[in-house]
Amino acid sequence: MLPAAHRMRRSADFQQTVRRGARGGRPTLVVHVTTTTDPGPPVVGLVVSRAVGIAVVRNRVRRRLREVVRARLDALPAGTRVVVRAQPAAAEATFARLQADVDAALDRALRRATPVGQVVP
Repeated sequence: MLPAAHRMRRSADFQQTVRRGARGGRPTLVVHVTTTTDPGPPVVGLVVSRAVGIAVVRNRVRRRLREVVRARLDALPAGTRVVVRAQPAAAEATFARLQADVDAALDRALRRATPVGQVVP
């Protein structure tokens, strides 16, 4: 389970991160990242829709993604907001595949992210 300080709870936070954030995609998931100048801890939200599968499958994917992201919290810069959105292919993916895809997508999104409010020329 993610520590309470690292959980994204508000719908507005999810929307802002998905709409304004940098994106990194893989076949099993998409990662959206925004960075702020806020010195607070990184915050993570998960989106696992019905397109992924039945409730049992969605819950398994959610648990796996939660554990993958929890292990990477220390590597995220302070003030970072991350939304991990599972794709239907995540239902058949192994834990190792999810780890590799989160790493690759997160790396790509973090490289592209600019702080919210900062204008990119």
